[in-house]
Amino acid sequence: MSSRDLILARVRRALADVPRDDTPYDQAFERGYLREHGDRSVEQTVDLLAENLADYRAQVHRCAADELAATIERLLTERGSTSVVVPTGLDPEWLAATDVTRVPDRLDSTPAELDRVDSVVTACAVAIAETGTIVLDGGPDQGRRRITLVPDHHICVVRVPDQVVSSVPQGLERLDPARPLTWISGPSATSDIELDRVEGVHGPRTLEVVLVSGE
Repeated sequence: MSSRDLILARVRRALADVPRDDTPYDQAFERGYLREHGDRSVEQTVDLLAENLADYRAQVHRCAADELAATIERLLTERGSTSVVVPTGLDPEWLAATDVTRVPDRLDSTPAELDRVDSVVTACAVAIAETGTIVLDGGPDQGRRRITLVPDHHICVVRVPDQVVSSVPQGLERLDPARPLTWISGPSATSDIELDRVEGVHGPRTLEVVLVSGE
C-alpha cells in the first residue's frame, strides 16, 4: 500500500459514520459577504480609485472627453516616446493629436519587437476603487496581453464613472472568466528579502492612468 492509499484509507475510516450530505458546495454555508465597504457616492468612489492608484505609484490624470487626445499627446511627449503600440479596436481619436509611430497589435509580433516600442495606449474593462486595480480582458481596445507587459510605459484610459466599481465582487460581475484577464495594481514591482523594490521586472515600469469623464 502506498502512502497515498494509506492516507485515503484513514480518511475513509474517519468518515465512515458521517451522514452523507448532498448539499452543493456553494450552498452548504451562508456567505453573507459585504459587496462593498462603506457607502460612497459616485464621485467618492472615483476619488478612492485615484487615491489607491497613486498609492501603488501609478500616475493618475483626469480630463474631459474632449481633452483626452491632448492629454495622451502630452503624456507621450513628456515621456519622449516616438512609437506606441495600438490595439486594433482603439478609438483613433485618442491618438489624433500625436504623430508618434503607430505599431499595430499583431499576432506575429515578437517580445524583441515590442521591447523596442516606447509606449502602449489601451482602454480597460473595469477599474476597482477599493483595491486600486485596473482589469484588462483582451478586448479590441485593449489588445493582446503581451502588449501591456513588454513595453516599459503603459497609458490606460478609464471611462468614469461607467467603468469604475467599488469592490472586487462588483468588478467580477462585469467580467467574463473565459477571457484572458490581466489585473493591474500599479506599475510592475517586486521586492527581495531585503525589501529592495525593483520596478519593471514583469511588466511596465511606468503606469499612467487617465480618468476621462464625459465619454
